[in-house]
Amino acid sequence: MAICGDGGFMMNSQELETAVRLNLNLTVLIINDSGYGMVKWKQENMGFEDFGLSFNNPDFVKYAEAYGAKGYRVENSESLSTIIETCLDSPGVHVIDCPADYSENDKILNKEIKELSSNL
Repeated sequence: MAICGDGGFMMNSQELETAVRLNLNLTVLIINDSGYGMVKWKQENMGFEDFGLSFNNPDFVKYAEAYGAKGYRVENSESLSTIIETCLDSPGVHVIDCPADYSENDKILNKEIKELSSNL
């Protein structure tokens, strides 16, 4: 199983062709935030403005199917484990599009922890 962000996935997504052609058993979980989320978060934390870090993605389910893989979209948090189980228990190449919202990470890691640390 490979776990990657949507930006990282799109840098090498053509490798799906190789995986399908070689009849590999592979599951790719894409953490989709429609941007370079980690870079954006880190730059924001350093006081830099967001420039060119958000983008639109293709429909990853259709993208997977175009290569001959099976595509899945996570619609809610409850379905994620079921989809992963299905993929790992089934042969072939599977791509899971999982939406992500990092706003809570920023709130907790950049604001609340700093406040707690400054009170020590």
